[in-house]
Amino acid sequence: MTTAATLAPPARPAERLRTSTPWWMALLAGAAAFTGTGSATLNGDELATISAASRSLPGMWELARHIDGHFLPYYLFMHLWAKAGTAELWLRLPSAVGIGVAAWFLVDLGRRLHSTRAGVIAAAVFAILPSVSYFGAFARPYAFAAAAVVFSFWALHRAIERPDGRRWALYGIAVALVCCTHLFAVLVFPAQLALARRGWVVRMLAALSVGCLPAVVLGLVGFGERHAISWIPQRGPEVWLKFPKMAAGANGLGVMLFAMALAGAVLLWRAARGQRTADPRTGGLPAEAWVTDRAQVTDRAQVTDQVWMAGRAWVFALVGWLVLPPVLLLAVSQLVTPVYVDRYLFVTAPALALLAGLAVASLPRLHVVAAAVVVLLGCALSFQEHMTVREENGRFENIPWALRVIKAEPDDAIVYGQSQLRTGFEYYADSAMPVDVLKAGDVPSPDGFGYPERSDVDAALEGRDRVWVVWRGSKQSAIPRVAEVRKAGFRLSVAKHSADLPGLTVALFTRR
Repeated sequence: MTTAATLAPPARPAERLRTSTPWWMALLAGAAAFTGTGSATLNGDELATISAASRSLPGMWELARHIDGHFLPYYLFMHLWAKAGTAELWLRLPSAVGIGVAAWFLVDLGRRLHSTRAGVIAAAVFAILPSVSYFGAFARPYAFAAAAVVFSFWALHRAIERPDGRRWALYGIAVALVCCTHLFAVLVFPAQLALARRGWVVRMLAALSVGCLPAVVLGLVGFGERHAISWIPQRGPEVWLKFPKMAAGANGLGVMLFAMALAGAVLLWRAARGQRTADPRTGGLPAEAWVTDRAQVTDRAQVTDQVWMAGRAWVFALVGWLVLPPVLLLAVSQLVTPVYVDRYLFVTAPALALLAGLAVASLPRLHVVAAAVVVLLGCALSFQEHMTVREENGRFENIPWALRVIKAEPDDAIVYGQSQLRTGFEYYADSAMPVDVLKAGDVPSPDGFGYPERSDVDAALEGRDRVWVVWRGSKQSAIPRVAEVRKAGFRLSVAKHSADLPGLTVALFTRR
């Protein structure tokens, strides 16, 4: 009778070399994300990161008690990181590193599921996504969340491959990292439950439960602060039509990759079924990546059945990784409170790239040519989007542009439609600014990102003939501060908008 050990002989040196993870793909993906770091100016969310990270530890805790409590782990990290500076490049570097880490684990996960070429192609597709260029040059935790999610799937594969305590502990750590990067990144975990089997389900659920403890705490904090996201509108199922564009960052590329992802899932399923009759040493997917508890397996039929069942489970897991988060996020929006925001779903982008990579790697021949065609076509389909995210206004809140519009004269005043805009203008201002007549303190409010301001706009503008008003939104936006300036005896002289919505509007008001 054949044992499991004879079904998966030790790899020869050449085979071990072929299965090593190409570290250069991590550098390539990180560099692709970093190329746009110094072009687009910081937007309001990134300026909120500066505001939070610049506070003392007690100040950060006070902030977390009122707003953005679920971001506290990221803010603590950035608090340490920002001690070395708050330049755009430096603030965004961790996100580019996060993209590189995600790409490394993506390569090795692809190798484990199919082959090294599948992992390399997946990482290459991941690197060319405009969404990766955007969030990889964004001082927020979304790139961290994507890296943590890929890490969790990689760690789960290792734990299933050899279910010992240390590997399950590593999986639990990966789950905890996912929970600490972004609260809604936990929506990928239901997909991982497709991999639960009798031999390890108790250990898997134990690691998952312990790892999810941070999510429970941060979720309770976030629920208590849901007033902070009251700006999110209620969405309907129509948002799913935009999901391919959101995941990839470009509509044409997203549609193409979703079609490839479907093909990748089908081919992975067929390859797993083929293992039921093929010799695990030679046919289809690598049996050593699927078979577990080999010491307890005593015949070839058991091995091939395990390979087939595990392969089928991974199809469900990968497809679930891609499609369940938007479905579950919309369900939370409908049942609890509106929370559906596209950027919360960036964690699905690695799954899209991985399934597309599996599709190309499953072709019977010409893998390199096919991969090159996919990458080049993907770049062509998303060229405009790549250019857009690398423009000065690539984050749709161009404060340097607003500063250039303001032609201040002596005794001019400036009023902010939203007081938190002050952080950005003080960050970028390099010349004499109009007098900030409403400012009542030099530090942000302890319970938010706004600043304490005077309420008597009429008295603050007394003796002024010109006042610049800046607000986030279009010229037609109903801004209370604008109404107060008009009531103080001023009329609109000129207004300019930064083109993209929501954008910034800069308006000059002169006394009537």
